[in-house]
Amino acid sequence: MHPELDTGPMEVIGRVNRCAALLQQAEDAPLRRAGLSRAEFDLLGALRRTGHELTPGELARETFSSGAAVTKRVKQLTERGLVERRGDTRDRRVAHVRLTEAGRALVDGILPEQLAYEKAVLAALDDDRQGELSALLGELLSRLEGHMQGLRP
Repeated sequence: MHPELDTGPMEVIGRVNRCAALLQQAEDAPLRRAGLSRAEFDLLGALRRTGHELTPGELARETFSSGAAVTKRVKQLTERGLVERRGDTRDRRVAHVRLTEAGRALVDGILPEQLAYEKAVLAALDDDRQGELSALLGELLSRLEGHMQGLRP
């Protein structure tokens, strides 16, 4: 309709969004079968990786999420018995979040299966192409994080 317009950027963004949507909807994905979203798994993984309690603010930084999103996820994961919250003895405004035994078992149990699934998803690309894609997406992500307002024309 507008041959004078460069639609290249729209094609890239559209493909990234479509890939993300398909990965979120995949019925055979281990995370989905476990009833977890990727964001919830990332939060559980951050707690498992660090091996100690984290505050919601620390979890937000570890998972590149907003404070409100972390609060919502912590509430949902607490209700499922996967994490516990405890108040700080010195500052009642601060909470500490840690994995429960059930949360630890879930992360440890699902991680190998999730990694195998993700490897299969990316199998169409050889290791070099996967590295290239990862680097390019990393560059884009670092540009976008916290800088979206500076991108407006």
